[in-house]
Amino acid sequence: MAIATRRAETVWEGNLARGAGTVTGDSGAIGPLPVTWAARTEEPGGKTSPEELAAAAHASCFSMALALRLAEHGHDSERLTVSSTVTLDEVDGAPTVVSSEIEVHARVPGLDGGEFDAAVEEAAQLCPISRLFAGAEVSVKAQLDEG
Repeated sequence: MAIATRRAETVWEGNLARGAGTVTGDSGAIGPLPVTWAARTEEPGGKTSPEELAAAAHASCFSMALALRLAEHGHDSERLTVSSTVTLDEVDGAPTVVSSEIEVHARVPGLDGGEFDAAVEEAAQLCPISRLFAGAEVSVKAQLDEG
């Protein structure tokens, strides 16, 4: 039995170059958000893209995995700020998501650098969205902030 199943839908009208769509999540938390090819490959202009949505999914998933691993090691984070930069590039003539670069800034009282590095590595292996990106290069830069 699945842990969770979520659904989103995009309605697209027109061709790729001049067309447009809206993406909406069934939960009501996402959308309707406008999407276009131009927003995906040029300037967003207030519209989103599959890559931005993938980056949001990766950043939120990684933050949850890291919070879990830190707690399992006896440390509750005061604050985790996690960003993901997803890159779309051409591979063998086809647009392909080639990487997701995760950046973490963490404030975790009583945690030393070695424990932090171990928790980050464990989170990288645990995060289901990292595994979804298995064919892409996933890199993590993490910094334990004083506080």
